Amino acid sequence: MPSIRILSDTLISQIAAGEVVERPASVLKELIENSLDAGATEVGVSLAEGGVKQVRVTDDGRGIAEDDLPLALARHATSKIATLADLEEVGSLGFRGEALASIASVARVSVTSRTRDAQHAWTLRAEGGPAGAAQPAAHAPGTTVQVEDLYFNTPARRKFLKSEATEFAHCEDAFERAALSRPGVGFTLRHGARVVRNYRASDLARRCEAVLGAEFFAGAREIGEAIAGLRLSGYAGSPAYTRGSRDAQYFFVNGRFVRDKLLAHALREAYRDVLHGDRHPAFVLYLDIDPRAVDVNVHPAKTEVRFRDSRAIHQFVFHATAKALAGTAAQAPVPSFAPAPGAAAREAAYAAPRLQGTLGIAQAPAAYGAMFAEAREAPLPPGSAATPQEPYAGGTAVPPLGFALAQLHGVYILAQNARGLVLVDMHAAHERIVYEKLKSSLDARSMPTQKLLIPTTFNAGGLDVATVGEHAETLALLGFDIAAISPAALAVRAVPAMLAGGDLPALARSVLVELREYGASRVLAERRDELLAGMACHGAVRANRALTLHEMNALLREMEETERAGQCNHGRPTWYQMSLADLDKLFMRGR
Repeated sequence: MPSIRILSDTLISQIAAGEVVERPASVLKELIENSLDAGATEVGVSLAEGGVKQVRVTDDGRGIAEDDLPLALARHATSKIATLADLEEVGSLGFRGEALASIASVARVSVTSRTRDAQHAWTLRAEGGPAGAAQPAAHAPGTTVQVEDLYFNTPARRKFLKSEATEFAHCEDAFERAALSRPGVGFTLRHGARVVRNYRASDLARRCEAVLGAEFFAGAREIGEAIAGLRLSGYAGSPAYTRGSRDAQYFFVNGRFVRDKLLAHALREAYRDVLHGDRHPAFVLYLDIDPRAVDVNVHPAKTEVRFRDSRAIHQFVFHATAKALAGTAAQAPVPSFAPAPGAAAREAAYAAPRLQGTLGIAQAPAAYGAMFAEAREAPLPPGSAATPQEPYAGGTAVPPLGFALAQLHGVYILAQNARGLVLVDMHAAHERIVYEKLKSSLDARSMPTQKLLIPTTFNAGGLDVATVGEHAETLALLGFDIAAISPAALAVRAVPAMLAGGDLPALARSVLVELREYGASRVLAERRDELLAGMACHGAVRANRALTLHEMNALLREMEETERAGQCNHGRPTWYQMSLADLDKLFMRGR
């Protein structure tokens, strides 16, 4: 028996389906693209059981003639290209002629179509193999493709599909990308008997607002730049409108949604000076380019492209976006250094006069006794790394980071130790403390949890709601109790106790993004540190939060007990020592 054999057409199609048909959303994307290539002005989508049971797409496009219908489900049969020259300047969304054939090899498919000059429609059916003969049917001009029981004949692949809610959320994403790609086309999405989305044909501005929401559109910066055969248009989200993930980033090249590292880097650079931290911008951008200058035949999914002059494209996208954002950055108000909330109350409690117009640390000597009495009399924490040093006034040993003097601009803690002055970045320091505690608690599988008296609710997308349902056990392990209260809202009912004072909606969203993108096993293993670092950042004390002297001293003591407390989770220093000698040099003392 020969060891090399020719595979059957059915097996070849099923192998190809692995590249094209990842999940119901992949099916939906291919069917909608066919409708748009057919010149549809209205596209209707109907899903059952998240698209696993059924995906049906109906359009009012040109339709398929009776003689061409048998070729619709054949491999490498297409009306969109005929020669190599056509391939080098593809203007349609589809062109490979393999999507429908791949889908038909792993599902039950029917295609019903009618051209405008035909007396009636024709329908063709296939169930995991070659199609049967075309039969007369009733249908308005246009085409309906119905895909049922995805992977019914390949159960091993079907097991990789997620819950109905998750699969529907992915379908909804694919639907919204298509709706943004063609604002002039009407789109309707039904799930079961419910109409989920209904976008009427409109202009780009109205479509962007309808899909991304009024909050995005209110601060978005319009882009409209053209040079040497290139045009970039659309909307770049305001730096104030940021996201915890990249779920609101849409880039289209000649009307095709793409994920491209070159374009992503250009946009990150454009936002670099106005967006900081781990937040992500939102945008809907359209690049129009000569089809001969871009290769879309990179992958069967057709979401990757290659540019002939990648550097020129990068610079054009970068400069066009940066120009639109420049006004936002230039007009940004200078940060205010008003006293932190509660500062006036503390001043009254100290009963000490302050110099008007100073930084808020000049206090009368008589106030020091009251300020530090509690901190000086408290014993050092058990196991502390502190060792007796030079005695502080009153005979008490001073711990390594000393005792707090005051808070500067709600950002820094000023403390005095035996060597001189200690400057502490309170957020960075607390972030490291929380991070190390989270690691210890998770490793011991004993995360302290605090139930909220009043649950915190927030709006959420379909993917977030689905993620909560799929990963409830992992969320509980991390100390969270999150529940869906509607198809578009979540309630946080419990959180890790040490994070209870943080921004709970932002904290919950960041954790859900990690679970959705990497899965529970990777999040708890190789992504553990990144996840916990993000949680710690959300739970750490924020700038401009007024701390009492007791709270400041407590933070200093915890720093002394925490490993690697000299750097925050991002590698930045958490504190800086200025010796008396350093201070003497600043004021030229002893000269």
